[in-house]
Amino acid sequence: MSQGELTEDLKAMLSDAAEKFSSPGDEDFYRHLAVAAMDMGRFRPRTLVGSLTLAADQSAYPAPADLLSPKYPRWGIEQRARSLPWDKSWPGRLPRLSVAESGGVRVLMLDPPPTNAQIEALGSSYSFYYFAGHVIATDANGTTVMAGDRPLLLIRAAAQAMIELANRNVTKPVQLGGGAGVGSMPKNGTPAALGKDLMELFEKMAA
Repeated sequence: MSQGELTEDLKAMLSDAAEKFSSPGDEDFYRHLAVAAMDMGRFRPRTLVGSLTLAADQSAYPAPADLLSPKYPRWGIEQRARSLPWDKSWPGRLPRLSVAESGGVRVLMLDPPPTNAQIEALGSSYSFYYFAGHVIATDANGTTVMAGDRPLLLIRAAAQAMIELANRNVTKPVQLGGGAGVGSMPKNGTPAALGKDLMELFEKMAA
């Protein structure tokens, strides 16, 4: 699913309401799709694996650019499960993984910072799972939303379009087209009402 293909589908769904968005280069529709993709994470979370190179007693490390929030670490978990506190191989208290901001830049924090003994025992490569946002790419291969969730994505994007029209104080009823393959999709109403109905439909379908 490329950005261009999804944009054409969204325009068809919005029907005449699409004419109310006139930014150059379809930027309005790209924004609607981007918001929809980000909100997909509430129901279709995207989990990636990250890795840090540890240094003894260092607590702050660069965060992945696409990180939304840490999920959980992998470093030392298996070793800790295989040993007991009185064993020589016991790694001790493992760092807690969190995200913070330092100088306007997001960083990953390890608390307490890893010790030299832990790094020697467990390795310097700290792997972890984290949540990342979905992406709508110009190349279909770069889009992270699953093809089966195309109707869901388009309904959420249409809801965003209606919400924006309502925020512009557009109160005249509009009529939406089809194209999402959802027979129960609302078709007529004010932007505020349609935005509410589409959001409810999105959340019901996603759940």
